[in-house]
Amino acid sequence: MRNRSGIILIENDKLALIERHRNGLHYFIFPGGGIDAGENPEQAAVREAEEELGIIVEVKQKIAEVFFNESTQHYFLVNKIGGEFGTGTGEEYGEYNPRYGTYLPLWMPLDDVMNNNILPHELAELAVRCAHEGWPQIPAQIFLEKK
Repeated sequence: MRNRSGIILIENDKLALIERHRNGLHYFIFPGGGIDAGENPEQAAVREAEEELGIIVEVKQKIAEVFFNESTQHYFLVNKIGGEFGTGTGEEYGEYNPRYGTYLPLWMPLDDVMNNNILPHELAELAVRCAHEGWPQIPAQIFLEKK
């Protein structure tokens, strides 16, 4: 499996997410994607934010490592420093594609996060809790089992 990087971006008590309709499922994910050759996880997170959301971000700190199916997903707390949210140009955009399904960047109020199907759910819980209580100094480690 390919290692991935993603971002946690919160502004005005809202979390940046990607809404997905794919293979008959409706869910939300954190913006992010695969780490390319020659990139470190932090660089991949910054690149993915620009591709998927159309924004420039700066990394504040690593928040979590998620282990799933022999891959590691790195998640970084970021600040938006430029660009326009929702103007990403990644290959996922455009008309419905069976490979990608639908792909819509959106802002979800933190109060609504736990009432929605956000994947990984454990990361959503961590983001909501830490947004209110403070961010950890050491990244959380989350181990997911394939269902």
